[in-house]
Amino acid sequence: MRSEVITVRTGDRPAVRDITGTAMEFVAGKGDGLLHVFVPHATAGVALIETGAGSDEDLLRALDDLLPADDRWRHRHGSRGHGRDHLLPAFVAPYVTVPVLGGRLALGTWQSIALVDPNGDNPTRQVRLSFLNG
Repeated sequence: MRSEVITVRTGDRPAVRDITGTAMEFVAGKGDGLLHVFVPHATAGVALIETGAGSDEDLLRALDDLLPADDRWRHRHGSRGHGRDHLLPAFVAPYVTVPVLGGRLALGTWQSIALVDPNGDNPTRQVRLSFLNG
């Protein structure tokens, strides 16, 4: 298995960052197998979504509707509503696995791999890319 950690800047407010290009470079020429993308954070996730057409903002809005950033949460350190960020991985998993065929990601036409980070307290995130040969 080949594995590498990348750093993704998410900034100081909720963000969705498309990391498909980096994932494509990571598997290029590797043949057939599986790409596993994992974020080792309690307040971030990975999603397969269409990016750049408004879905990024729609996802963040849906998460705000589902998990409001207010003071209802028992987990209260960090910025206001931070407790809800710790619930994110139950709704947006901290990982995805994508088939790789002939050294290329087997994504659907509009699918992208996106890091989802609702927590503005951490401006950078680590993402582990792992390739398992088939």
